[in-house]
Amino acid sequence: MPLFDIPIQVLMGQLMLGLINGSFYAVLSLGLAIIFGLLNIINFAHGAQYMLGAFVALLAFNRLGMNYWVALIVAPLVVGALGVVIERTMLRRLYQLDHLYGLLLTFGLSLILEGLFKNYFGVSGESYPVPEQLAGGVNLGFMFLPIYRGWVIVASLVVCLAAWYVIERTSLGATLRAATQRPDLVQALGINVPVLVTATYAAGTALAAFAGVLAAPVVQVNPVMGSNLIIVVFAVVVIGGMGSIAGAILTGLGLGLVEGLTKVVYPEASAVVIFVIMIFVLLFRPAGLFGKQA
Repeated sequence: MPLFDIPIQVLMGQLMLGLINGSFYAVLSLGLAIIFGLLNIINFAHGAQYMLGAFVALLAFNRLGMNYWVALIVAPLVVGALGVVIERTMLRRLYQLDHLYGLLLTFGLSLILEGLFKNYFGVSGESYPVPEQLAGGVNLGFMFLPIYRGWVIVASLVVCLAAWYVIERTSLGATLRAATQRPDLVQALGINVPVLVTATYAAGTALAAFAGVLAAPVVQVNPVMGSNLIIVVFAVVVIGGMGSIAGAILTGLGLGLVEGLTKVVYPEASAVVIFVIMIFVLLFRPAGLFGKQA
């Protein structure tokens, strides 16, 4: 369908839905970019950690009566604590090795976690209720926007901007970057580099869990929800530039909009448009749109 023949209500509605998807892409790719940019680990378990965040919220609601707002804090802490265990017992041994070893290890972890949850919960999925404070919707004229989906956009933007500011504009972020480039010098200044590294990986996994809690009322919570999304998120990170914090955020939001627009103009291509863009980016700018050329 030609773009100019599309009703404005349909076009704006799809762009809004694309922005919602882009919000999830941005938070997840931000966590991946932090882990790769500061630790040089390709964290293929990120999708499983996103799934864990959603399941922690769901199980806490069903069995403990924990509400959404508490789960939004508790789930990232729980998954972040698991990230501490993974980093200290496994990943720490791989930092001096090729990236491939970290990818294989985290890919194996994701398969184990997904298999365990499939065995216990099956693959049909369960629903998580929208919190009462965010129920209902707002008529924007061109679409009826559920309040919760608007909250997803706002919460994602706030978290992404806060993470960018901490890493790029504070002394803590400068210390983290220095610790990954010259850990010997930072250690000589009395800073505990291993603790910083562990905290960085835990923060990246906590971001994945945070996205999982945000997604729980929108999608069915099931063991394969992460594996269905992680390939797209990796493509987003590659397009933005591996390790680029700003690139992960801007590219995630932008590609969500592109995907939404493609669903209107040529729906059959919406599932692959991000990968087509990735191919062209790799051909003409291998470091990514915001990455630094070698």
